[in-house]
Amino acid sequence: MSDSGKPLYVEIAEAIKRDIESGVLSAGDRLPPQRSVAKDIGLDFTTISRGYSEAVKQGYIETFVGRGSFVRARENTAEKADPRRALEEDPKMNMPPEPDDPDLVARMEEGLKHVAANLVPLLRYQSVIGSAQDREVAAGWMRANGINVSADRLAITPGAHASLLSILTLLCKPGATVLCESVTYPGVRAIASQLGLELIGVISDDSGILPDALEAAIRQHEPSAVYLNPTLQNPTTLTLPKSRREEIAAVLSKHATPLVEDDACRFVSSDAPQPISHLIPDLGWYIAGLSKCLGAGLRLALTVVPAGLAKNHFTRALHASNVMASPVTTALMSRWIEDGTATVIQSFVRKEAARRQALAVETLRDQDFRASAEAFNIWLTLPEGSSQADVMGHMANRQIGIMPSNAFTVSGPPSETVRVCLGGPISFSQLGEDLEALNYAITQQDWVS
Repeated sequence: MSDSGKPLYVEIAEAIKRDIESGVLSAGDRLPPQRSVAKDIGLDFTTISRGYSEAVKQGYIETFVGRGSFVRARENTAEKADPRRALEEDPKMNMPPEPDDPDLVARMEEGLKHVAANLVPLLRYQSVIGSAQDREVAAGWMRANGINVSADRLAITPGAHASLLSILTLLCKPGATVLCESVTYPGVRAIASQLGLELIGVISDDSGILPDALEAAIRQHEPSAVYLNPTLQNPTTLTLPKSRREEIAAVLSKHATPLVEDDACRFVSSDAPQPISHLIPDLGWYIAGLSKCLGAGLRLALTVVPAGLAKNHFTRALHASNVMASPVTTALMSRWIEDGTATVIQSFVRKEAARRQALAVETLRDQDFRASAEAFNIWLTLPEGSSQADVMGHMANRQIGIMPSNAFTVSGPPSETVRVCLGGPISFSQLGEDLEALNYAITQQDWVS
């Protein structure tokens, strides 16, 4: 046994593990009786018994009453994928491309071993905003991605929706007004409806929401907050340039209007400017999502609370609706960040999104749409004579996800535009087939006659 200073029973368990890993012990080998080991190495029986029990707990061996202890055949305990799990998806959601590289998937699975080794404490109730350890790790990830933030202003929440619900609950009374882009993320529309808030859209140009129009809307409606989705906006794929962000920040600062900045795709974009919230730290609530980068199933978002505002107000609101983010998925997030897996996933998502965007550009080259190289969707304007209903009806049995513009439109009549999702579980080859079918549905309108 090594002289590591660990308790002797732990040393015994680790000695068993080393012999298994080095091949001295093989699966199915019977270990010597505990009393025999105690006599041979000069330790009391209780210590040896605890050592064997620790090895059982760690999964190295298994013990049978009347038969003894045996090296566990670990290769026989590997879980196989449950095909029923693959059926659980929501095709309406704008999802990132899914990893299909066996080495990357295996690396992701390695992170679950860390979670499994700490499973019992991870099943307890923990901090509403995430443990200090996880918040430090998350803050480091944000800094590595160009967002300078300290862990004391950071909260780990169970997804951006949880953050949005809690923030708008704090900022707005029922009946209050919230300004946003005239075409915006459907999730905030649902939350505003639930809270009894009025969403009012502000017109935009090719650089985003217009500062003059925003100021006029603030003067007219006296909103409780402004909601913006500034990076790879869902659904238009627009990223606000630095100059426009500065102009918006100046308007909000002038009128002391709080900003709710939903930066869902921040970790997907490789060149997004600094968040608007950084320019107005006393007014800006900042939400950096992980769903678009690491996986929606984690249900995690990183929320930065405005400077000078007591974080306990947000904590209470978050606790009332969500209690806490899952410590299990938070631990997996931290492990992936610490061992570099998160960066590898991020790189894959960016490259695969760009590959799929290139496919869309080539296949739909004669169509009118907005796109960005790292976005997961395109915003497709249908030609005259073609309608959302007709195109979506023609594509109903296809795997590609299509959403009509009325799901996103806050102000004015919906345009004949659809969001076409390029990510999710659809394979690259199937995406190509579906895009060809979409192109046909748009150009060959005689199919409906």
